[in-house]
Amino acid sequence: MEVLLITSHESGRWIIPKGWPIAQLAPHQVAEREAWEEAGVRGKAKKRHFGFYTYIKTRANGERVPSVVQVHLLEARKIDRKFPEEKQRSSRWLSPLEAAVLVREPELKSLLGRVEKTVMKPAKA
Repeated sequence: MEVLLITSHESGRWIIPKGWPIAQLAPHQVAEREAWEEAGVRGKAKKRHFGFYTYIKTRANGERVPSVVQVHLLEARKIDRKFPEEKQRSSRWLSPLEAAVLVREPELKSLLGRVEKTVMKPAKA
């Protein structure tokens, strides 16, 4: 199990692919689209969200906007070399705990720790 982190546009900090709601798309479909646009990852996102985190979005004009992100786990099936934001971002695949060290948002750190515990727990006998 690995987590994909990408750099943000403005600050270059490590984040997960995310975006704003899109009309006529369910949240898990938005997650699939954003993973491809921002990182070239094609895959299938779980319909049920894994969790939420909040952060303060700083817009280009300096305005600070509180934002809530609904997180969906996505199974990566293909990684394209060409995608819309390929020249604007860097990306890294890491273990959930390694990713948690790099992100700044405390609630996202916590979610990444939950990925490690939830997805990687041993099967019951």
